[in-house]
Amino acid sequence: MATTKIYVVYYSLYGHVETMAREIQRGVNSVKGVEATLWQVPETLPEKILEKMKAPKKPDDVPEITPEQLLEADGFIFGFPSRFGVMAAQFKAFFDASDEIWATQALAGKPAGIFWSTGFHGGGQELSALTAVTQLAHHGMIFVPLGYTFGKGMFEMDEVKGGSSYGAGTYAADGSRQPTELELQQAFHQGKYTAEITKKLK
Repeated sequence: MATTKIYVVYYSLYGHVETMAREIQRGVNSVKGVEATLWQVPETLPEKILEKMKAPKKPDDVPEITPEQLLEADGFIFGFPSRFGVMAAQFKAFFDASDEIWATQALAGKPAGIFWSTGFHGGGQELSALTAVTQLAHHGMIFVPLGYTFGKGMFEMDEVKGGSSYGAGTYAADGSRQPTELELQQAFHQGKYTAEITKKLK
């Protein structure tokens, strides 16, 4: 049987989304017959600006992706930090560059999930997901929400936890907060769940 390919495509400025992406990759790879590949979208900020923002170097083991390479995958999980309630401009620029693929509707019918990072509670934990769905819809991709399949972890009230029924999420606060164990468990679950759906659809 041919391997089901899922591309985990993300943008991460300070590493929070990258950490989530690697856990999602682990979740995908836990499903027999499904393989996840990590990809970064291209950076649009100049190196000098990134230095002033004290952004860490991008990981060497995750290549950059072009929109055309999306055609190779059976499904996707897209991740990004939120900017004023919507995906970061770097990720939006990547989708903007996919117009030729959109014109042929080559991605129509392929499943896709989303995950994200925000600074604080009002930073767009749900709005970032909602506004991202428009990108998937125009391509005809099938949005795969997390729902409440994460079980009791979805109802956690004793600790701060990102994410929602739309997908996994984390809070970065001022940048010092890292994804918690519970948030990483949710990310792993999303990878596994999306992999199972993608495998069925294929």
